[in-house]
This record gives sequence, C-alpha cells and structure tokens, in this order.
Amino acid sequence: MKYSKKIPILFLLTCFILACNPPTSVKENTDDKDINGYADETFFKVDGKEILNRQGIPVVIKGLGLGGWFMPEGYMFRMPGGYGPTAIREKITELLGASLADQWFELFRDNYVREDDIIAMKEWGVDHIRIPFHYDIFYDKNSETFIEKGFERIDQVLIWCKRHRMDVILDMHAAPGAQSAGPIADSDGVARFWTEKETYWPMTILIWEELARRYKDETIIIGYDILNEPVTPTGYGASDLRNFYDQIVPAIRAIDTNHILFIEGNYWATTFDELYPPFDNNMVYAFHKYWNETDQGTIQYLLNMRNDHNTPLWLGETGENSNPWYYETRQLAEQHEIGWNWWTHKKLETTRAPLSSSSNEDYEKVVNYWKGNGPQPTTEEARRGLFQMAEDLAIEKNTLRPDLIASLFSNQFGTTNKPYTNIEIPGQIFAVDYDIGNQGVSYSDTEYKQVSSDENQNTGNNGWSYRNDGVDIESCSDPTIDYNIGWIETGEWLEYTVNITKSGSYTTKAIIASTGAGKMRIKVNGKQIGSDLDVPDTGGYQNWGQINFGQQSFNAGEALVRVEILEGDFSFAMISID
Repeated sequence: MKYSKKIPILFLLTCFILACNPPTSVKENTDDKDINGYADETFFKVDGKEILNRQGIPVVIKGLGLGGWFMPEGYMFRMPGGYGPTAIREKITELLGASLADQWFELFRDNYVREDDIIAMKEWGVDHIRIPFHYDIFYDKNSETFIEKGFERIDQVLIWCKRHRMDVILDMHAAPGAQSAGPIADSDGVARFWTEKETYWPMTILIWEELARRYKDETIIIGYDILNEPVTPTGYGASDLRNFYDQIVPAIRAIDTNHILFIEGNYWATTFDELYPPFDNNMVYAFHKYWNETDQGTIQYLLNMRNDHNTPLWLGETGENSNPWYYETRQLAEQHEIGWNWWTHKKLETTRAPLSSSSNEDYEKVVNYWKGNGPQPTTEEARRGLFQMAEDLAIEKNTLRPDLIASLFSNQFGTTNKPYTNIEIPGQIFAVDYDIGNQGVSYSDTEYKQVSSDENQNTGNNGWSYRNDGVDIESCSDPTIDYNIGWIETGEWLEYTVNITKSGSYTTKAIIASTGAGKMRIKVNGKQIGSDLDVPDTGGYQNWGQINFGQQSFNAGEALVRVEILEGDFSFAMISID
C-alpha cells in the first residue's frame, strides 16, 4: 500500500500538545458576555522588564506571524528569492494582464488567511499573531489616498481574533521607499527610506497616524511593530534610525497612548545602538534571531540591555530552521521570560512552517520560466497554475506539520516520544514515520540544526522533504514508498512507537539501499531482534533490497521499536514485521 505524504488536517493530531501545554499567556475572561470579542476595556502594557496582559498579569506571549499574506516574498512560493511584492505583481501581470493579476491577488489573500487559520492556531497554543503588511495595502502613494479595502481586511481579521481570543500585533514590514535594500522590504535595490527620507518618512508617519486613529481603542491589538528589520545603507547609521523613531513615536502618541510600541534595532533587528535609554514609557525592544546557536551567549547583550534599561524584550521574528532549533530557541526565550513570534504560519511546499500548501504542474511551469529553467507558459497554463495555487492556499487543502507544532507548543517535545502516526504490527513501519520528539529523544542525527547563514552547513534535513527534524529525508524511487531516509551516518538512531495488535512470532525485514557499506541493529522494547546485519551492496542509494533479521516473539500491546546505525552510508526506507 502506497504511503501518502499528506496528513489530513485533523486537529486531534495535536490534542496532546494542548493537553500538556495549554495556552496560558492570556487569561480567559469567563465573565465575557460578548462572544464576538473581549469585554475587557484595558490594554496590554509594559511594567519595567515585563509585559502585562489586560488583567495586569505578567505574560510570555507565544505567537506566529502571518508572513506572506499582505507581504508576499518570492522564496515562500517557490518563486525566485529576489522577488518582492512589486516584482511578483509585475511578473504575474506580464503573464495574465492587469485585470487577472488583480483577481489573483484577491483570491490569494482570501485563501491565505481565513477564520479557520485563526481557529487552528488557537488550538495549537498560539496566543497572538503578528500581521506583517506592505504599506501599499493601506496607502496609494500616487494618489496620496488611503485604501479602504486594506483596512477592511484588517478589520475582518480583528473580528476573527476577537471571536477566538487571539491577540494581534501590527507590523509595517515594507515601509515607503524600503527600509532596507532587499526584497523583504520590497526594495528596488536602494533603501530609499533612508536616502530620500524627506519624501518617505512623512509618508510612513502619515500611515501610522491613520492606523493609530482607527485602532487606538482596539483592545485586541497588543501594539505596533513600527518598522521591520531596518538596515541603514553606507553613510547612514544608528543615529538615523533613532532620528526616525524620535519623529514617529510622538506622532503616534499624539493619537494613541494605549498600545505598546515595539522598537526594532538596526541590521535586521539585531543591534540597538543609540536606541537606549528607552524613549517611551510603553515600549518593548523587538529583536530577531536566525541561523545562529541557541545558547544564552547569543542573546546576552540583549539581556544586558533589558536589565540596564528596565525595558522588556520580545523575539519578534525567528524560524526558518529545524524543529530542534525551534525547540531550543523557544526554550531559551521562555527561560528568560521573553515572548516570541515565529516566522511563519504557512508557505508553499515547505517543511519549515506549520502549514504547507501544494504546488501544481502548471504553476511549476510558471516558476521555472521565472527562474530561467523553462519556456514561457501559455496564458492559459499560467492562469490555471496561478489560480490553482491560490485556491490550494486554503487551510483545508494544506498539509499539517504536527511535529513542528509540537516543537513550539509541547513541553513534552524535549523529553517524551509521541507517535507521529498510528503504526500497527503486524505491518509496515515507514522509516520516515519515527516518533515526534527532539533530537536525542525520538531520534539522533549528526547534523540537526542550522547555525550559520551558509545553507550548506548544518542544514538539518538534507533532503528538505516531508519533515523538519535533523533526519535526512528524500523522495524514494520505490513506487510503493514515498520517502526514505538517506545520508545516514554511524551512531544515528530512530524510534517508533507501535501497537502490536496480536501476540505471535513475526519476521522482521528492512528495506535498504547501498553502494556497499552499512550495518544496522533493530530492538523492540530494548530487546535485540536477531543479530547485527551488514547492509549489502544493492548497486546504488535508490536501488532497493532487503535484509532479514529473523523471527522474534512479540507480546500484544504498545511497543518501542528502535533502529540503530552501527555503520552509516546507506539509505533506509521501511521495516516490515509480519
């Protein structure tokens, strides 16, 4: 029977996460009689080094970003990584025309985030969402007018969030003129936000003033993340960023004294020179963390800043790594009482987000053309591919990554195996269906996280397929098996929780592929099956054969199967116990 790579979105798969780690960051108001929103009339606020919720209780907020929704970036959708929102629109317009491109963006936004997404995140344990937005969602710089459609979309998501008790942080992810020179700020290659500040700073202030005017009394909003990942170009620096904040903070405060202001540092929110002492009595220093180690040394300078200036920290963006890195980073943050927000909740054909949407054949023709790897698709092919991709963004069509969700929201992830899927014996154990759990808990892999921006080093899953742990998974050539484990190294191991449905004597075999090296051992409940077996030369890492460990008596009930790699350099696809 062919194993399907799709895991249906049944939230029962993540019930254990909530059972062991219920959301506690925001206390529910059981006296609330308005099912559409909070009855509370108070706001989150800062008290010394702590963020307090509406009830005045210190909280460590735990959230996800809605990256891609109002700020699509090419890499999220298998497009060229240099594509920002403007380039994406231009490229789609070239293929479909302006009218169909407009329709596509509307469908894209309709499906990318819906109320069901908010419900799902709440069930996982998320207590707040960060909404990154491009300024042009709200403002047309050519006509110098505000765009009501953008505010209507924000108003709608606020209604959903009130209904399901999900707090919100608004984040200007692309400012007028672009606050950095890269596609993440939708730049044309020049950070004009800095080089032409006389034009773009007043425009940015105007937009935030309008947001403050509209939402100053909205208690579901925790606060405003004023400027995402600023990067000052050569000739500009920390004093310029401080000058900007010195202008925009009073402008916001003249309208809105209620909400927390999240202040990001320079160079992708990593340095805070000249941003202290704090310049507002209700502000938080917001830093980002990517592609480095997970120890205290990486954030000690931030802890020092918090202690020296009695101002809270918030890890406003992090992710794009393996599950063990996720778990270690969120543990690091929580141990130091730092709230966090993960990037991001959904992407296309990904293992690194909780939800993965599907590509399709015609869409791949489009992206291959954009990457220079194929001919230009016909208008009909492009229309079919792009619109199908947008339709498939809907959550009910997505693949859920329950192990990734566990790494963020289950306190048992670091200590206890949990079944990834139901496995019954007699039957088959697919190699890639090892248990949910951290490195050293349900598996051990030599390289399990990325601690450098060089993607060729410590990338975790070298095959970039199926799961997001350190285990290296790739597509399998066997037509009955979707994925196998490759790049196997000596000393690695995997564990599988199984249900033996009937006591009896069964034969255990492993499906393997090799160029002539390898040795493995299999144990059930700590007892070895047969002897250690050499992996024979099958003629290649995708030429499949089997090795027989012999017969063993099994008792009915739950059991733990452990595969140990005594010598590496082979591929492993499946165990059969029949």
